[in-house]
Order: sequence, then structure tokens, then C-alpha cells
Amino acid sequence: MSKADIAAEIPRLSHQERRDLVRLIFEAEQDAATLAECERLALERFQMLDAMEAQDEQAAAR
Repeated sequence: MSKADIAAEIPRLSHQERRDLVRLIFEAEQDAATLAECERLALERFQMLDAMEAQDEQAAAR
């Protein structure tokens, strides 16, 4: 499978499948500790965005 084939499949993956794929890629890198920290920070930001979206949904429902 080529890189282009893989890239074409990414949008078809679920959110969790994409996160798992990113984790596997990070683990394969030499700077795994640095990338793990980036992953942790990204997850934190995604959680913040999820909370903000939930607040927006609640406000729109009023």
C-alpha cells in the first residue's frame, strides 16, 4: 500500500481509529517521549474543544 493509498483511507476512519493510528506512528518515531508529550497536549486541547462544543450545544438549545 502506498502513502497515497493510506492518505486516501484516513478520512474514512473513525475518530478512534485515527487516534490509534497517530499513536502507532508516534511510537515508531525515535523521539517517542517528545511525541508522547505532544499527544498528551493534543488530547487535552481536544477535550477542551469537546467541552466548548457541548456548551455551545446547550446554549443553542435554550
